Amino acid sequence: MSFVIFVVSMATLIWGADLLIRESERIALRFNISEFVIGATLIALGTSLPEMAASIAASADGKAEIAIANVIGSNILNITMVLGTIFLISKTISPDRDFFAKDSYWALVPVLVFILMIIDGVVSRFDALLLFLLMGAYILFLLKEAKGIISDQLDELSDDLADETVTNFSWSVTIPLVIAGLLLVIIGAKFTIDSASDIARGFGISEWVIGIIMISLGTSLPELVVSIAAATKGKVDMAIGNIIGSNMANTTIVLGAAALTNPMKIDISPYIFDISTMLVATLILVFLTANKLYSKPAGISLFIILGLFLEHTLSAM
Repeated sequence: MSFVIFVVSMATLIWGADLLIRESERIALRFNISEFVIGATLIALGTSLPEMAASIAASADGKAEIAIANVIGSNILNITMVLGTIFLISKTISPDRDFFAKDSYWALVPVLVFILMIIDGVVSRFDALLLFLLMGAYILFLLKEAKGIISDQLDELSDDLADETVTNFSWSVTIPLVIAGLLLVIIGAKFTIDSASDIARGFGISEWVIGIIMISLGTSLPELVVSIAAATKGKVDMAIGNIIGSNMANTTIVLGAAALTNPMKIDISPYIFDISTMLVATLILVFLTANKLYSKPAGISLFIILGLFLEHTLSAM
């Protein structure tokens, strides 16, 4: 039965993601906002809700390992699996945005702050407040970036199509559809997580492995589906923005909300490899953006990191 639920949940995810991408594009066109900003805020925060729900629930139950493992695993999978998939399936990748100059800071700093916070073996409520402040700074940065930015996509559309998009735009239609898309993504992810966890527990897998692979994989599915949908429609800026924004949200809001619910104590010594993998994956992301290596070989390299991560984690079961 769990396998049937898993398949149905995946279909729900795909449907919701397509709806979310379409309506987000309409918002971008209506207000001349760059697709990157839309991807890094509305979509990124929306697709991070499953991580937040899972981590808060785990923290409330005193299962700090699952909550923290979910954040670490999701960040690793977003870069290696999601970004790697985008590189492999996209014919040409020529982002309009200079991700290294504008966004590498926001990809790397949250990870470094996270590592500093867990060295003492606890993520406190004070740490949670600092993480919220960091996310607030990121949102202010994006809002500043959005001012005066005109989406290059408007130049690619005919005047008639652009005028039609703006003329037919209605918040009374768009907002319910965006909410519906987010709900479908979240509900699909929830049942995917539940069914995957049921399957995993049947094999006697540890809580850390459940958190870092099964739950993080389930909660990363929205990012994967949304980013693939965006990439296949040529919205590469939106796809990459979703990954950076999601990792930022995972490390700040998700972890912060979990710690605010219940301070999390954990012995990190058994999990140095996983934490190091998250840091290495983030550094590789910065390197790729610095050198504009948006290519299939880069995607293969990311999947190699993913393979090493999965091999180590599964061998430790």
